[in-house]
Amino acid sequence: MSAQSNITVFDGASTPVSHTLVPIGVARERGVIEGMWREALTTLPLMAQIRFTTRSESLKSGVMKLSATSVVPVMEAIGSQNAAGYTAPPKVAHEPMYQTTLYRSPRATINDCRLGRQLHVNLLGNVSTSVAPVTTGFCPELFDQAINPS
Repeated sequence: MSAQSNITVFDGASTPVSHTLVPIGVARERGVIEGMWREALTTLPLMAQIRFTTRSESLKSGVMKLSATSVVPVMEAIGSQNAAGYTAPPKVAHEPMYQTTLYRSPRATINDCRLGRQLHVNLLGNVSTSVAPVTTGFCPELFDQAINPS
């Protein structure tokens, strides 16, 4: 199994910013394995930090359900202060969630899954040129080889 370690990822801002997600842990319950990461910023409350999870489970049919989910909380704008001069701290306004799920047949090969995953990623990124498939990392290992972190 993959060792759970930090993940560095860039956002889609006009000047991209890197975000480091630290491992929170791995949960195992009734055949479901879930790896969890979260950004560890000292200036934001925990509920306002980017989260990422990977999940794997075997369905009764023998098909494996593999998914990766990212949540990017958006903070509300800070309002004005009240008559006493108190300004309430901002809260999370909403949380866009992005999820990719693969239903992997027991007959699927690593190559089958790698080709399908890369095609899906290229569609999401509107990539219309030839690119080398990424073969290492948490998501490629999850979707291509059904390996979740330990």
